[in-house]
Amino acid sequence: MPKRDSTLLIEDIKTAISRVEKYTTGFDRQHFVADDRTVDAVVRNLEIIGEASRQLPDAFKESHPLIPWHKIAGLRNRIVHDYFGVDLELIWQIISIEIPSLKDNISVID
Repeated sequence: MPKRDSTLLIEDIKTAISRVEKYTTGFDRQHFVADDRTVDAVVRNLEIIGEASRQLPDAFKESHPLIPWHKIAGLRNRIVHDYFGVDLELIWQIISIEIPSLKDNISVID
């Protein structure tokens, strides 16, 4: 299977960020952790963000050093390999702190 172009991978990340925001609008931490469907949808989109970032060429990642590519891929690995051990407090922190920052940094990439 051929690798996807960086532009498509960045679009995947932007789409997944948008979905996470859409799924969690109006939620607070308590409501998020109590809603299995929303948790599942958000975790899936975090996987997509992580997988897309993992597939980006190193040169591309090096040219965008403000984005914590290694942390993003690491989260994806934790989610994929230990789903039932996912820390929902950590996921909520990512939603409320990391996703807005990632959105800001990734939005400037064409």
